[in-house]
Amino acid sequence: MTLVETENLSVTFRAQGREVRAVQDVSLTVAEGESFGLVGESGSGKSTILRAICGMAPVSAGTIRIGGKPLPTPRGPGFATRVQMVFQDPYASLHPRHTIDRTLSEPLAIHGIGGADDRVIRALQDVGLPTSFRFRYPHQLSGGQRQRVAIARALMLEPRILLLDEPTSALDASVQAEVLNLLNRLRAERGLTFLMVSHDLAVVDYMTDRVLVMKDGRAVEALSREDLAQSRMKTDYVRNLLAASADRMLEQPATGMAPA
Repeated sequence: MTLVETENLSVTFRAQGREVRAVQDVSLTVAEGESFGLVGESGSGKSTILRAICGMAPVSAGTIRIGGKPLPTPRGPGFATRVQMVFQDPYASLHPRHTIDRTLSEPLAIHGIGGADDRVIRALQDVGLPTSFRFRYPHQLSGGQRQRVAIARALMLEPRILLLDEPTSALDASVQAEVLNLLNRLRAERGLTFLMVSHDLAVVDYMTDRVLVMKDGRAVEALSREDLAQSRMKTDYVRNLLAASADRMLEQPATGMAPA
């Protein structure tokens, strides 16, 4: 079953009297339970697709469907119970004056869901944080701990779909591995569907079943994990992108990512 779909999606921004076509005619499908990657250089439009799905970027053409149904504009209250997003910078995405308890409880209060205490404790345990963190503030946590809180918050309403916008790129290499392994575990335990953005083909190869490579707002090439593993690329752009990603990995310390 196709759970997430974009058909000829285009996103156009208007700034300083000119139009910027951030996404142009991109179509993709993500099956239920699949992990799908969007990869490309900065400015390729990959993060804009996630924002368009959430209603945070202006769709100028095309259709977005969740579970076969076109998304309304603005998004209805039920959207948040089905789709949640984890952003790149965990410090910027968490309110600095809210305790972790308040951050995790707030989605429940908005949607009238009870049992907040038990749910918050369980959420912290699910992402590998001690329950004593409930009454700490974001500045009292490390970057990796903050991103674990951001993941816990995204899961509070038990969505089926997580949109992951470079969720580890702001973290140290060893911490990246821990968070990626956590996401893989949660996906397996909860049957989640991932749509993940990264500039790093190595991360996408580890985390996803299929990948769509983007450049200048357009889809360049679609690849399976097997295609990536065997370097079966059709375009020079994707071949060069993979080579650059491999070079970056050689320059970094081992991440300790477990085999997929």
